[in-house]
Amino acid sequence: MKKTKKKKSRIIKAGGVEEYIAKWPKEIQAELKSLRATIRSLVPDAMETVSYFDMPGYSYEGYSYNGMFAWFSYKAPYIRLHVRPQALARNKKYVAQYATTKAVISFSTGEPIPKTLVKRLIMASLKDMKDVTD
Repeated sequence: MKKTKKKKSRIIKAGGVEEYIAKWPKEIQAELKSLRATIRSLVPDAMETVSYFDMPGYSYEGYSYNGMFAWFSYKAPYIRLHVRPQALARNKKYVAQYATTKAVISFSTGEPIPKTLVKRLIMASLKDMKDVTD
């Protein structure tokens, strides 16, 4: 019997964020909820989903990469914010004290997540999404 690869759906469906948060320890849940609230305060009408890479993300229909512009996740010992790479690149001086990759900034658990920085990165990533066309 020949094994066939399952093709992942490119359809984005709302939901799953509360379940994602609920699977972590209580103290991590509080930090994830705080990060989520900060994001939602900026983009209350964005679709909230768990799709790509099985982590919560935010999108607006009709843009590149299915309109995805931000995600968050937990990987011990960090709460991580994932944004479009250009958003981090353009904000190097603000993210210099944190562990980063091309598109991820990591905040140590147990320490306050800098809401002003999160807002700056979310807005930059949202702008990048709107500036790019497929």
